[in-house]
Amino acid sequence: MPVHDWTRVDAGIFHDFHTMWLVSLRNGLRRVLPPGYTAMTEQRALDYELDILTLRQHRVPEQDGSGNGSVPSEETNGGISVAAAPPKVLLSRTAPSPSPELDYRRRWIAIRHVSGKRVVAIVEVVSPGNKSSQDAIRAFTAKVVEWLGLGVHVLVIDLFPPTARDPQGIHQAIWGERAGDYALPSGRPLTLVSYVAGQNQRAYIQPIAVGEALAEMPLFLSEERYVPVPLEPSYSAAFAEVDEDVKEILAAPSR
Repeated sequence: MPVHDWTRVDAGIFHDFHTMWLVSLRNGLRRVLPPGYTAMTEQRALDYELDILTLRQHRVPEQDGSGNGSVPSEETNGGISVAAAPPKVLLSRTAPSPSPELDYRRRWIAIRHVSGKRVVAIVEVVSPGNKSSQDAIRAFTAKVVEWLGLGVHVLVIDLFPPTARDPQGIHQAIWGERAGDYALPSGRPLTLVSYVAGQNQRAYIQPIAVGEALAEMPLFLSEERYVPVPLEPSYSAAFAEVDEDVKEILAAPSR
C-alpha cells in the first residue's frame, strides 16, 4: 500500500491512525523477534510521556547494573547480522556520539523499569505536534539523542514533510552538525531512519515520498544485529480500520 498524504487530515485523525499502527507494528514485531525479546506499546519511557513502541529483553540485570541498556553484540542471540546482510536503505552514515566519554550501559542504571525488563530499542512515529513549534521539535530531537546516549537503539518514522524547523528532514534535525552535508533527495521529503546506539552511532536512512510503499527498515537489538520491521504490512492493516470518509480524502487524486 502506498504512503498517504496525512497533511490532508487534521492531527486528531492521524493520532487515531498512529495508535492503531503502533498496535499493528507491535503484533508484527512479535512474530520476528528472537526468543527473549518482546515488543510493547507504551506511553512512558525515560520520563517522556508519549505513544511509543519499545523492545525489551527478558533478562535479569547483573548486580553492578551493567546489564541495563543495549545488549552488547556478543551477548545477543537471534536477529540478522549487519555483516552478513546490511540493511537495504538509500544511505548509511556513522558519527561519533556527542558524549563519547559516557559509559552507556552504566548510565542506564538510573533508568530501571519495574517490570525488570530492560529497554533495548524504541520505535517512534512522528506526529504533527512534534513539529508544531521550535520547542516541540527541540524536545523531540533531544529525546531521541538521550535515548541513543543511554544505549537504546531508535527507529524514527516521519510521514510528514519538512517544516521551517526541520528543512532537511527529521534526521538532520536529530543529528545536527553531525549530519554533515546531508540533504533530502528531491521529490522524497519523508524520512525513515534507524539509529544504532553506541560510541560511534550509525544511521540507516531511507527517504520516501507519498505514493511509495514503505521500505522495510532495520530495528537494532545490538550494535551488529537487527530485525526487519514490517512497516508496510502493519501500515496496511492499520489503514484498513480507518473510517471510510477519511480513506476517501486520503485516496483522492492530488490537485
